[in-house]
Amino acid sequence: MAEKLSADYWNERYVNVNTPWDIGDISTPLKNYFDGLVDKEQIILIPGAGKAHEAIYLHRQGFSQVYVCDWAASAFDLLKAEVPDFPEDHLLIGDFFDLELRVDLVVEQTFFCAIDPSLRSKYIQKMGQLLREEGKLVGLLFAQEFNRPGPPFGGTITEYRSLFGPHFDILHMDIAPDSIKPRLGNEVFILLQKR
Repeated sequence: MAEKLSADYWNERYVNVNTPWDIGDISTPLKNYFDGLVDKEQIILIPGAGKAHEAIYLHRQGFSQVYVCDWAASAFDLLKAEVPDFPEDHLLIGDFFDLELRVDLVVEQTFFCAIDPSLRSKYIQKMGQLLREEGKLVGLLFAQEFNRPGPPFGGTITEYRSLFGPHFDILHMDIAPDSIKPRLGNEVFILLQKR
């Protein structure tokens, strides 16, 4: 599994356009959440951002403190092409677990499902370090386990509640009613607040 958690593995996926998880645009549940945000100066992090559709959308809506992180340098090619004025120092190429930021909001979109499940506790611990007091984690998780080797790796609401519950107030965790048609009923929308 370690080879699937390397920069080379993910970079090769982007170079070869082997990115079936990429829906080609911002996901509807996240767009709807972002449209309700008022503070455009809040610091936002999108880990495992990939082609960064969410960052493109947020930047175009006037959010000036958006950071993206990915191991795969080539993942940001679309972002650079679509938003040439996106700050270069907000493109963080490297390991999420090595990040040293303090942010108000973390956006989860196909990152949690890309890491080995053995790292999920470490992921939650890192979120606690990155988020400021009462910072939020918002995003989408798969609503089922998969009977094939990952990534992606799935999970259940029951599992997610037991993982996140001790560290976050669960403001929302349920099947997203506004997912795109191919994913309808198979995505859990989460909104968690750091304690």
